[in-house]
Amino acid sequence: MFNFKVDDILQTINMIKMHHLDIRTVTLSLSLRDCISTDINETAEKIYNKIVKYGKNLAPYAEQVEDEYSIPIVNKRIAVTPLSLIGESAKNPDYVLLAKTLDKAAHEVNVDFIGGFSALVEKGCTKGDDLLISSIPEALAQTERVCSSVNVASTKAGINMKGVKRMGETIKKAAELTASQDGIGAAKLVVFCNVPSDNPFMAGAFHGYGEPECALNIGVSGPGVVRAAVANLPKDADFGVVANKIKSIAYKITSTGELVGRDLAKRLDIPFGVIDLSLAPTPAQGDSVANILEAMGLERTGAHGTTAALALLNDAVKKGGTMATSYVGGLSGAFIPVSEDAGMIEAVEKDALHIDKLEAMTCVCSVGIDMVAIPGATPAHTISGIIADEMAIGMINKKTTAVRIIPVPNKGVGDYAVYGGLLGEAPIMPVNNFDNSVFINRSGRIPAPIHSLNN
Repeated sequence: MFNFKVDDILQTINMIKMHHLDIRTVTLSLSLRDCISTDINETAEKIYNKIVKYGKNLAPYAEQVEDEYSIPIVNKRIAVTPLSLIGESAKNPDYVLLAKTLDKAAHEVNVDFIGGFSALVEKGCTKGDDLLISSIPEALAQTERVCSSVNVASTKAGINMKGVKRMGETIKKAAELTASQDGIGAAKLVVFCNVPSDNPFMAGAFHGYGEPECALNIGVSGPGVVRAAVANLPKDADFGVVANKIKSIAYKITSTGELVGRDLAKRLDIPFGVIDLSLAPTPAQGDSVANILEAMGLERTGAHGTTAALALLNDAVKKGGTMATSYVGGLSGAFIPVSEDAGMIEAVEKDALHIDKLEAMTCVCSVGIDMVAIPGATPAHTISGIIADEMAIGMINKKTTAVRIIPVPNKGVGDYAVYGGLLGEAPIMPVNNFDNSVFINRSGRIPAPIHSLNN
């Protein structure tokens, strides 16, 4: 069915050894709609049993595939139906209980993260949405592997500014309740515009309403491979040559992801879902999206020309990847998290990169303001303003944007937030301190743009 050339696979193995190519995540996407009950304890029991039933073989089978192909699979994850929908029918809803149930199941089946403690509120909140959002800080403080997301805007609906205000407050509280861990609760919480329902990456993964009973979604990576390829080109190679080289590498990366994903899905006896083509960096030296942009000729990411370079990269990755698979999904493109990208950290340390420039770059990348640490004293309304700006970029440009920002308690500019693992560490960046509270306190929705009326 799929013809993979042996030479391409051998070249890819070389990429693994030298340039950090990996399968960033295999994510089991699972519907919990049949777990709904009027009794929250029964709901929790059904959720736990279903996750364990479907997820018990994910980690061991992934390790088998990893060994057989010699391709690292960094994370094993599960994404479930937004929990606001699942707990809403209970007479005694307790969303913290449901979060603890997800966490317990994640530990039982040995996955790294479980996503879906989520709500979709771009037009407003139902009872379940309201209760879930209220419980997010406590839920993230009392769990280890649970990730949360809230969609507050879309091109069709506009921006729910009440939701934006509330998420600024929620992020602030989530960080405060995990102050001993540099506010890691906020690192597991993301606010979206135009959220995709098949994204395998955390913290935004959930199982959308239109998805099948279950599916296996794959997130591939490989910024180190792309950086090496671009760096090996002549310094005067034109942009067409640069783009074609990136497309060629993206094709090979995606082909590898499809091979691994289909094999694992077959072993699990579940449908293969989508491949998310995103270049997801790690804190390892050389495995950096920022370094790709610098290989194109920028002294530091953040220099004038950075947004144009990122636009070329994002487009080329998508073009190359879509030639390798018919099932592209999720976010697909290039991530620009600060804490998870050594090159981004260096750019911040050299005063080349600021939040305003990151915001401009999000117009052309996959997500948005991602894993950015800011002073713990930053007021909630300032965080809400950062969210609102990102939501506007997504809404107007018909693209996904997101904010994952961490007001690190008891720390300020010049300090570092340290998380370890894939979350890395981040220098705390300054924010604009001029007051925006009157704007944020206005009620209602920012209306959808005129080009949303495209029926």
